Amino acid sequence: MSELSHGPETRKFRRYRAKLQSLKSSPHRTEQLQANYLLDLARMSRFVELNGVVHHYHDSGPHDGRGTVLLIHGWDCWWLWWHHVIRALNREGYRTIAYDLRGHGWSERDTGGNYSTDVLTDDFTQLVDYLDLEAFHVAAFSYGPLIALQYAHRCPGKVQSMVLFNFGLSESGLVVGQIAPAIITFTFNSVLRQVGWWLPVYMFARLVLSRNTVLKSDILMAFDSLGLCDPKAIEQTTREIASVRVAVEVRRLVRELEAPALFAAGEGDPIMTCENTRKLADLSASARFCCVPDCGHLMTIELPETASQLILDHVSRVAS
Repeated sequence: MSELSHGPETRKFRRYRAKLQSLKSSPHRTEQLQANYLLDLARMSRFVELNGVVHHYHDSGPHDGRGTVLLIHGWDCWWLWWHHVIRALNREGYRTIAYDLRGHGWSERDTGGNYSTDVLTDDFTQLVDYLDLEAFHVAAFSYGPLIALQYAHRCPGKVQSMVLFNFGLSESGLVVGQIAPAIITFTFNSVLRQVGWWLPVYMFARLVLSRNTVLKSDILMAFDSLGLCDPKAIEQTTREIASVRVAVEVRRLVRELEAPALFAAGEGDPIMTCENTRKLADLSASARFCCVPDCGHLMTIELPETASQLILDHVSRVAS
């Protein structure tokens, strides 16, 4: 294990835990059950300082089981977007490590406002070193595959396999690179992040991003991620996603990818379409492509059983 130090529990984590503790006394049975469920999950939460920022990670499942899967959440999300997947993989004997990117979830914000993909990949690299992982699988969602691909390029021998959800070639150019970040940043930072009620946010997600009705508990969990994410992270990562430079870099990273990869897209995803995902997968000799029917952009909470099975099948396929 490296010389990185254990970090203290972050203030965001303590506040969220206190909220859950108060909900245990709620008159509503569903709120009590959800609070107890999340508090039980939080028992496996750990904190470590990476590149000067205290990060949260959730470590569960057998350490001597069938393997380890690192889970990288997406843009404006947090580790709990994987909670269904975590349970499914743990039941099948896999250790899972789901962490919050800097400025997201229960990880601290970067006081310097540095949220570039290079820095986020540095954080991931240090986390792997801290956990002393020699070989592992990766599952990543939406923005997360950018980090996964960069890491796989840096340390190709460590990554046994990759499953990349809702990630494909996006249109890029001068106009897109200037207009798209402004629209997306305004929508999320100036509108959705300012809404104090979950229903309008859910309606936006249901009409634009999702093709399935989601459990209310998952809706509230996803809504919480808006308040936990640093708006500066949204501004910076959005500019990167829409840039020509990153579009070119993604193509190169996929062409050079050595680890067996599965690119999984939702048939109804309006952001990363099946066609664009297939085009990206075709660039790699080691990649497969899967288009999931009746699914939008939020596969890990829209169809968590499907997402879990895709990971399990891909990992088993690579192992055999």
